[in-house]
Amino acid sequence: MKKHISYSELKNWNDCAYKHKLIYVDEVKKFVGNEYTAFGKAIHDTCEQSLIAEGPINQKSLFDHKFFQEIQDLVELGLDLNSNLLKDMRQQAPEILKHVLPELKNHFGSYEVVSTEEKIYEPMKDMDYNFKGFIDLVIKTTDGVYHVIDWKTCSWGWDSRRKADRMTTYQLTLYKHFFATKHNIDPENIVTHFALLKRTAKKNRVEIFKVATGRKKTENALNLINTAVYNIQNKRHIKNRLSCTSGYGCEFYNTKFCR
Repeated sequence: MKKHISYSELKNWNDCAYKHKLIYVDEVKKFVGNEYTAFGKAIHDTCEQSLIAEGPINQKSLFDHKFFQEIQDLVELGLDLNSNLLKDMRQQAPEILKHVLPELKNHFGSYEVVSTEEKIYEPMKDMDYNFKGFIDLVIKTTDGVYHVIDWKTCSWGWDSRRKADRMTTYQLTLYKHFFATKHNIDPENIVTHFALLKRTAKKNRVEIFKVATGRKKTENALNLINTAVYNIQNKRHIKNRLSCTSGYGCEFYNTKFCR
């Protein structure tokens, strides 16, 4: 039996416990990716390589290689992809990537890279379960503060509501808590940030902003994840009908898996 939970799994459970059951218990895999996920993965990988490279690198070539691999995987799964969108994405990527390192420097000043794509697999207090995740980037500034950063690809950016959304910010809240646990670092010495990588924005193609992840929010996030694990372990899979068509909707809505 699986003994871990990730943020994405928690988010699915919070949306609908029955949807969680279909994906993680019944293993009904509906969503396999699209043009946007391929772009996001390729951009993430190129950012990582840019940060750990010992010298200048060709970001465009790196992105194109990874993007092609991701697209090929989707084609082999039988997906019909939008060729015009893919062409646009190839042109948009370099316009984002050339701003990544300068914006980090502008925002943080001098820093050292602590880790990229760091795996977190830490035990949850009082539960026979681990939290699993991968932190995109951790840097340390000259004042000794650690900065946990998560890349987010998007079109033009996020509005204030999205930036403050409870579940969205819980990702960084949990990353901070378990990163601190893993390395025995005082959470007060860790700051969290999202870095928006914008495909269609006319300016500010890379936007870094701080996310509040204090003690109360950490307590709330841990209470939620503990509640999720408790219900998952006790096989409580109650449908949340309100999430069927809200937002982007549920891929299982009105299918044979959920009626």
